[in-house]
Amino acid sequence: MILKLDFESEIPIYIQLRNQIVVAIAHGYLSQGEKLPTIRNLAEDLGINNMTVNKAYAMLKQEGFISIDRRHGAKVNPILTPDFKFKEKLEDDLTLVISEAEIRGMKKDEFMKICENIFDSMKGGNPYVI
Repeated sequence: MILKLDFESEIPIYIQLRNQIVVAIAHGYLSQGEKLPTIRNLAEDLGINNMTVNKAYAMLKQEGFISIDRRHGAKVNPILTPDFKFKEKLEDDLTLVISEAEIRGMKKDEFMKICENIFDSMKGGNPYVI
C-alpha cells in the first residue's frame, strides 16, 4: 500500500492518512486481519510526527475500521455493518457533496454514474447493504 500525503493541502495530515487507509481497506489493498505498520515505522516512512499517525489510528479504531492491541499492534477489522450513526453521517456527507455538485451544474445521471463507478472499483462490489 502506497500512501500519498499532500503537505500543501488544507486537509490535516491525520485525516488524509485516515482516509487513505479506509480507501485501501475498501479496495482490498488491506485485508481483514492484516497488520498495519507500527506508529513509529509509518511515521518514519512518511516523514511525519508519531502523534499524527497515532491520531489517525485512534480515529480508525474509534470508527471500528481497525483494532489495536498493545502486544500485537494495529490490524484491520472485519467488514462492519452500517448502523444508525453511520447512516446519519453518510446522509449528512452526501447532502453536502450533492449540493456542491448541483451548484456546479452536475446532473443526477452523471452524479449517479460516478457513484456506480466508485462502487464498481471496490473489491467485490458493494460491501454494504443500506
